[in-house]
Amino acid sequence: MTVTPATTTSAARAVGITKVYGSGDTAVHALDGVTVEFERGRFAAIMGPSGSGKSTLLHCLAGLDRVTDGQVFLGDVEISATNEKQLTLVRREKIGFVFQSFNLIPTLTALENMSLPLALAGRKPDPEWLARVMETVGLADRAGHRPNELSGGQQQRVAVARALLSRPDVIFADEPTGNLDSKAGAEILGFMRSAVSDLGQTIVMVTHDPVAAAYADRVVFLADGQIVSELLDPTVDAVMDRMKRLGD
Repeated sequence: MTVTPATTTSAARAVGITKVYGSGDTAVHALDGVTVEFERGRFAAIMGPSGSGKSTLLHCLAGLDRVTDGQVFLGDVEISATNEKQLTLVRREKIGFVFQSFNLIPTLTALENMSLPLALAGRKPDPEWLARVMETVGLADRAGHRPNELSGGQQQRVAVARALLSRPDVIFADEPTGNLDSKAGAEILGFMRSAVSDLGQTIVMVTHDPVAAAYADRVVFLADGQIVSELLDPTVDAVMDRMKRLGD
């Protein structure tokens, strides 16, 4: 299949991707011919009913899972055509991750956890950028604390800061507020919104929560492994209405 190169405004995109788990009578088609593009410097949310393929789409875009067919681009790099060594390098250099579980190392301080991916790559954080990230996520007075000395919301702030610190081309977030109460969740979403608006970051987030989706610039809706709708400048009510229609 021949496709045109990714546009300069594209942070990540999928072209006709399918993802099939298993084979024969037990095969599950998680994604079925999905084509979608996510712009640089924007906050996008992916929503859909349980089993719609939203997390599978995120994992394929992030190079955490291989597509069965189709193409996945990160900027102008076709990651679906890379080998494992190349893909590991792309993930390390160009992608940030935030998930439900904070994935912090308990013996390291907040600052050490934030800096770990860079340290593993043999790099040091840029001091000015580090200061901006710490200010954005409100962790300047918690840098020396270990995870067990932080609340769940603070631990997730560390995880967001860790994703930001390497200045990735795009951050992929899978239910980043799923383990948090509503107050802590709102703080995290506010930090992510600031990362896009104030720091120029690109974020693609999977969520089931209309309140979380309303922080985004755009919401893409999936059902049965296909994109069925999208919403720009979403509000909570508009997202709830769209999700209700998908459920019906």
